[in-house]
Amino acid sequence: MPSPVPRTTAFRRRPSFRGRRVRRRAALPGAALVLVLLAGCAPAPEADDRPVVVTTFTVLADIAQNVAGGHLRVESITKVGAEIHGYEPTPGDVRVTANADLILDNGLGLESWFERFVGELDVPHTVVSDDVDPIPIASDAYAGRPNPHAWMSPLEARDYVDAMVAAFADLDPAHAADFRANGDAYNVKLDEVHDELAAGLESLPPGQRALVTCEGAFSYLARDAGLTEAYLWPVNAEQQSTPGQIADVIDFVKENDVAAVFCESTVSDSAMRQVAGATGADFGGVLYVDSLSLPDGPVPTYLDLLRHDVRTIVAGLSGTGGDS
Repeated sequence: MPSPVPRTTAFRRRPSFRGRRVRRRAALPGAALVLVLLAGCAPAPEADDRPVVVTTFTVLADIAQNVAGGHLRVESITKVGAEIHGYEPTPGDVRVTANADLILDNGLGLESWFERFVGELDVPHTVVSDDVDPIPIASDAYAGRPNPHAWMSPLEARDYVDAMVAAFADLDPAHAADFRANGDAYNVKLDEVHDELAAGLESLPPGQRALVTCEGAFSYLARDAGLTEAYLWPVNAEQQSTPGQIADVIDFVKENDVAAVFCESTVSDSAMRQVAGATGADFGGVLYVDSLSLPDGPVPTYLDLLRHDVRTIVAGLSGTGGDS
């Protein structure tokens, strides 16, 4: 069984801004009937005639909403908590998407179901990762394919923002300046998250600069933060770890004296807790990747997701967080 391939690079600096491109009938009691009649007299809700943008998952929807402001209506095909890799579209998804004015997907092989889903739809389509320099997956059956999780790096997410700015300006030229201003402001916030990660890791000795997760979803973030990366499986479409994969990660953690290991919210953490138990590393906590949470949850927005993950990683690797 191939071992996880560590990847180490120097810390990546922020780039300068760049732009791109059978209903049943029933008798009602009198009072209930009155209520129904009164409700029928209520004014109908105002029609929302804004252009509709449909995204493949909640992270993209949140970024898109921040760029669009109030000018566009943004919807996500998948809902909160969904696993994006093996998603099965519903007839309702098809109806919503067929009526969209623009579709946004991540690309890089993330949405394996997407091409079949939209193949016959006559809707404009933008792949938001087109300007990302892909990192190839290093091991297992996916070796050589591009790692799709570029949005997990705040720096790469800027390319997503710029792609949305360009696509929205084409869709709604009257508000192009607003889209650009919203995008620039959002990119500043992404830079702030990157800087927080850099500052949090700055004092770590080289031997502790390693990120070990269940899924290999952090290749871009690890590269930009100068971390060595290891994982149980490369893509969550597997969601099962083999004894060989677990053994390889245990060896990696021991050899590199890794302080803490982590797992993503959409999969079981049992295998990674096994790694922690076998090595003495802390279980550093849960990381979020493919989905936001409900509004009252821990990561209701994409920026919240990034901040949560950055702070969890820094706390675990520096020994100020996690559990054993």
